[in-house]
Amino acid sequence: MDLAEMEKRKAPWGDVTLIGLGRLGLRTALNLMQAHRGGPSRITAIDEQTISPDDLIFRSLGGIVGEYKVSFLEKLAGRGFGRDIQGIPLYISEENLDLIRGDVVCIEIAGGDTLPVTVQIIRHAQKNGIATISTMGVFGVGDVPVRVLEIDEADIKNPIVDYLRQNGVKNHRLVGTGKLIRDWEPVIPPVLDRVSLAMASEILKMLHEKRS
Repeated sequence: MDLAEMEKRKAPWGDVTLIGLGRLGLRTALNLMQAHRGGPSRITAIDEQTISPDDLIFRSLGGIVGEYKVSFLEKLAGRGFGRDIQGIPLYISEENLDLIRGDVVCIEIAGGDTLPVTVQIIRHAQKNGIATISTMGVFGVGDVPVRVLEIDEADIKNPIVDYLRQNGVKNHRLVGTGKLIRDWEPVIPPVLDRVSLAMASEILKMLHEKRS
């Protein structure tokens, strides 16, 4: 393969939908957006949440309190950015699953009982040939390990894993610490950094698998 062909193959390729653009979702989006010599050509972020005073990662990058997080992501990319970045300021639900498209869907939603809609998203995506990946807990402090597992390898003592498997979810990838709100640890930025690195890396692998 000559240099021109290698350069061509390193161009951005693939379409990723990010469902949830909270503190983890933003980190994942930034990792994908800043991938050099590759990465997705299109990123769609779906989330109706707005920036709050406590969202320091958004505010440190210029986000304004009350601004839709997905609109901020579009603004951060700016005119002329080398990838197509689209924000959809809606919460995903059974009524708007058709917003999900592309090659990979990444689910990073939090707050309340998100598992029923996660199952719906996975079913809808897989029915349409879209690879799926989501979290299995992001709490933890220090050097708590971040793991990447296929769902049939994951521990059913984790209630996320158990719920997804009880509802027939297969061929799905999970990323996280395995620690949940029931555990004593909080969610801290260094752990989110490592989870988002693992998540973005897996998304890039999944895009490569799709393209191969």
